[in-house]
Amino acid sequence: MDLTLTGDQELIKDTARGLLESRSVIAGARAVADEPAGYSAALWKEMVELGWTGLALPEAHGGVGTGFLELCLVVEEMGYALVPSPFLATVACCGLPLARFGTQAQQARWLGAIARGRVMSAVPGRWDGTGGEIAAVGSDDGFVLDGAAQFVPYAHAAGDLLVVPGEGPALLVDASSPGVVRERLDAIGADRPCHVRFDGVRVPRDRALTAGREVAEAIDAYGAAATCAAMVGAAQRVLDLTVAYAAEREQFGRPIGSFQAVQHHCANMAIDVLSSRFMAYEAIWRLSEGLDAAAEVPMAKAWVSEACRRVCDTGHQVHGAIGFTHEHDLHFFSGQMAAWALAFGDPDHHWDRVADHLGWPA
Repeated sequence: MDLTLTGDQELIKDTARGLLESRSVIAGARAVADEPAGYSAALWKEMVELGWTGLALPEAHGGVGTGFLELCLVVEEMGYALVPSPFLATVACCGLPLARFGTQAQQARWLGAIARGRVMSAVPGRWDGTGGEIAAVGSDDGFVLDGAAQFVPYAHAAGDLLVVPGEGPALLVDASSPGVVRERLDAIGADRPCHVRFDGVRVPRDRALTAGREVAEAIDAYGAAATCAAMVGAAQRVLDLTVAYAAEREQFGRPIGSFQAVQHHCANMAIDVLSSRFMAYEAIWRLSEGLDAAAEVPMAKAWVSEACRRVCDTGHQVHGAIGFTHEHDLHFFSGQMAAWALAFGDPDHHWDRVADHLGWPA
């Protein structure tokens, strides 16, 4: 795979970097501490106006019609600036599965709304043979949902939820429907997850997609790959912060970056960032091209999760005590990296998937 970006892709990436840096949203956990939605509504509005929410959506429904790779370039810059945002949850985990598996009427209704800034969140079911945490029972006019899900990102701000029950089709649930209970959770990182409960929630039949398992697999694949892009962006920022600090922090009358041990730390961080970028974008490119990525996505998620945590750990070692203080940005990146490493499956889960794909014994 060639990592060289086209002119249009460079423009997307540079525009994203310019906007986010001009708004000084690094360590966004501080910036949105008082925002009821858990993210900056003003910044979200600007992102919508720039067309980011429609980047990977078809032009027929108000999108730009580029691809998943271009979307992930924006996600990487959000990771670089550590921006809490429902962008990934809405566009990658809801918009792209809807574009693949939604009916024409559903696409016309929801994809255009996503491109215009409607927030959505996905609630994937379990497909491990043990049944789902959420059950959907068919009725004369549709379905009745019961069950619960944990750590659903930005569900409190979502207008609709893309729910995949343990069995049956995926459902587009109005988040304000009677019986939908959303409780915000205190969790590590800047993003705001929720516990979502469904108590006899009625869903009209026209809100049912034509697939279930395939939708859940698409949510996991797009979500995991896009999260890798966010981790790569954050790891690059941690590397940049660490190199800058090593160049200015003096000890024994000289910058600590002049010591070989510190140089080795920075070199190891750079290797982890570069390898993570390649692993992430191999999976992203294959998904963007519609190719099979059953092995590449879990390999990327497992490797990037571990490598980017190493980057943060080594960054703390170079920074010393200051990196752990509330006033410094570094600990925000470490907390968010820990949350991203668990999102869409932790490294052990994805290494097991790689082993299964290769036919290795448990």
